[in-house]
Amino acid sequence: QVQLAESGGGLVQAGGSLKLSCAASGRTFSSYSMGWFRQAPGKEHEFVAAISWNGGGTYYADSVKGRFTISRDNAKNTVYLQMNSVKPEDTAVYYCAIGRTPNTVQGGRANFGPWGQGTQVTVSS
Repeated sequence: QVQLAESGGGLVQAGGSLKLSCAASGRTFSSYSMGWFRQAPGKEHEFVAAISWNGGGTYYADSVKGRFTISRDNAKNTVYLQMNSVKPEDTAVYYCAIGRTPNTVQGGRANFGPWGQGTQVTVSS
């Protein structure tokens, strides 16, 4: 059974940077795409970014494009989300999830799962 563990969340000032990590175990990590989602208080889950099995394809939400970068290290079974120029509206619990296929990078929540437990990111103004 796959397990995902996010880390790297915390409190950061607006304009600052933060790097999230998601370590996977229990499944052949390199065979699947990976995604990051977030959920702010009182809001629905929102897609953030996704990356294909070999890193050759990426896809970003318009709200983070140019500021966030998703990457992966298959040797370490880990996917990352580098967050730069963060804004207060980036405050949310961030989750990683496994894509349904090796190249799934779009399609929203329906195309991703299982999910991790999440890590809190708080951006102060």
